Amino acid sequence: MNSQLVYFLFFVVISVSPTVWGQTPSSESAPKSSGNSSNNPQSLTKIPPGVILIKGAWSSATDSVTPVPEDATVVKGIFSDPYFGMRYTLPPDWIQEYEGPPPSESGRYVLAQIGPPDTDKKNAAASMVITAQDMFFTPFPASNAQELAHYLRDHLQADYRVEQSPTPAEIAGRAFTFFAYWSPVAQLHWYVWTTEIRCHAVQFILTTRDTKQLQTLLLGMNKMTLLDDASPTGGAGGGSVPVCIKDYARDQNIIARVEPVFSEHRFNPVPVRIIIDKDGKVKHIHFISAFPEQASALTYALMQWKFKPYRVNGQPVEVESGILFGRAPRTAAPPAARSAIK
Repeated sequence: MNSQLVYFLFFVVISVSPTVWGQTPSSESAPKSSGNSSNNPQSLTKIPPGVILIKGAWSSATDSVTPVPEDATVVKGIFSDPYFGMRYTLPPDWIQEYEGPPPSESGRYVLAQIGPPDTDKKNAAASMVITAQDMFFTPFPASNAQELAHYLRDHLQADYRVEQSPTPAEIAGRAFTFFAYWSPVAQLHWYVWTTEIRCHAVQFILTTRDTKQLQTLLLGMNKMTLLDDASPTGGAGGGSVPVCIKDYARDQNIIARVEPVFSEHRFNPVPVRIIIDKDGKVKHIHFISAFPEQASALTYALMQWKFKPYRVNGQPVEVESGILFGRAPRTAAPPAARSAIK
């Protein structure tokens, strides 16, 4: 199976992994060196539980007020993500034990990993992962959430079996694409609901051995809230959020631009989401993955860019778009002809 797809489907089972994920790097937890500490284990600072050290690029934003996808939280049994306008009450007694890792350089997020506590032996095999894939930077050959669902269905490993091919579904009054597959060896079922919000493919992925849990879970999901424009082929924003337009940062839309000057050359992709105000000025920058010096140089440059105001019905509106600096992430292979896996 394609390595990008392996990485994506890894999140399906990550909630049962003993690995402890951290949300952001912590400089305070880095080992401190005093002389030749490599031969003196006692001289190393112990990493606190629940912290993972990440050396390199990570996510950041130019302000802490504007929501970003990784703002998702689970508090008192309620999952919420203000960026996607999502609010979902977890099934009774379900919890989030670990936070997800930082977003990948291709704009892939783990928004939440939830399930019964380890002490609940009856439901221990059940879990849900809520993910989002930025469709501006996706490595998969898909232009919307519906196409992404079909691509994933067509690229399962040979030892998985499709139970339900992608089909339209409705949850909480919003349109989704639903598909299901299972592993005869592991005796596990995966139920996947996909919709698009603000040019992100948002997925709810239930993993379980007990198929009866599906109905119970759906009752709770029908009570969640989402942005009005959620749709497998939509998610273009508008209304209370900026209009979402891919590749708006084209020459014909740019009035003035300043090229970033980097203090050192790196070879990592730097995916950036920007919000352009009604006057055509950049008002918010979200670095999905960037080194601090890259974020600093890009902030200085992008804040001087000027765009043609985007208009809807003759009125200027805010626009959200994406720009990729540096090399592009490796893309997945184009989809093969769809075959029925039974």
